[in-house]
Amino acid sequence: MTARVLASLYATDTGSLTASELAGRLRISPASVSKAVTFLESQGLIRRERDERRRERYVVDDDVMYQSTMASARATARLGEVARQGVGILGPHTPAAARLENIARFIDFVSESIAGAADQAREILHTKPETPSDSTP
Repeated sequence: MTARVLASLYATDTGSLTASELAGRLRISPASVSKAVTFLESQGLIRRERDERRRERYVVDDDVMYQSTMASARATARLGEVARQGVGILGPHTPAAARLENIARFIDFVSESIAGAADQAREILHTKPETPSDSTP
């Protein structure tokens, strides 16, 4: 259900729908929409806005993938912090602590790489793709 809600939002020209619009398009209950939207929002994949009629709209935009990726990188970095706490608890000279330190270093590298790649690629989200007529000489 969550994937269907997200796909519906991505497939609209405006990139936004109300709960009733989602329920109607997908033929699902408002409760199902609410549950899916809550999860998607917690993952940073959508955001809420109020429209001129004070209805809540669920929105995906060009920056939402960047924001979601950065949230994922931060969550991954927190795992590294937890692993380092384990090193302190186990004592730095134990095999388990060495394993946790290696895990922490690995996670640091991965989270920093994800964040760096997202920063470098962010402009892709804000460019218009070439159409066939754009590429002909």
